[in-house]
Amino acid sequence: MSELRAVRNLRICSKDCLCLFVCPTGATDTETGQIDFEKCIGCGACSKACPSGAISMVPYKYPKQQDKDELVIEKLRKVISSKVEQEQIAHYIFENGSDKEKILAKILMKSNRLITEDLYREAGYMLPQSDNTKKFLEELLEKDNTNKEDIKKLLELLDFN
Repeated sequence: MSELRAVRNLRICSKDCLCLFVCPTGATDTETGQIDFEKCIGCGACSKACPSGAISMVPYKYPKQQDKDELVIEKLRKVISSKVEQEQIAHYIFENGSDKEKILAKILMKSNRLITEDLYREAGYMLPQSDNTKKFLEELLEKDNTNKEDIKKLLELLDFN
């Protein structure tokens, strides 16, 4: 069995379904549209045949997160905080501005959100297996939080490395 498996992004799938004809195991033929991991052998035929590029090959087990200097993470957090604040300001303008201001504010909100997500990913917070994610969840457990059971379940389910 390959170390890779196929995944389909349903948001960009054009439903041309060439994957159905090239998959040797029938893993792509599911009622939900998702690829059956139990059947997928990781050959990549479906990914190569997909005209919309909706199928990607991903590893079964993700590699360990790269170590980052604490100073780098601290600086990333400052930029993230700034982007979140900018998004909040844009949201205020969107709620209270003129029609033209609302258009600009909507664009600013979306671009700040995308940049923030990239920065979080770079800092290691959007990788479910990362140590930063584990530390973040443990910090949430220590705070007064209504989602303690959900956080505990995530800590049990995620395979940290």
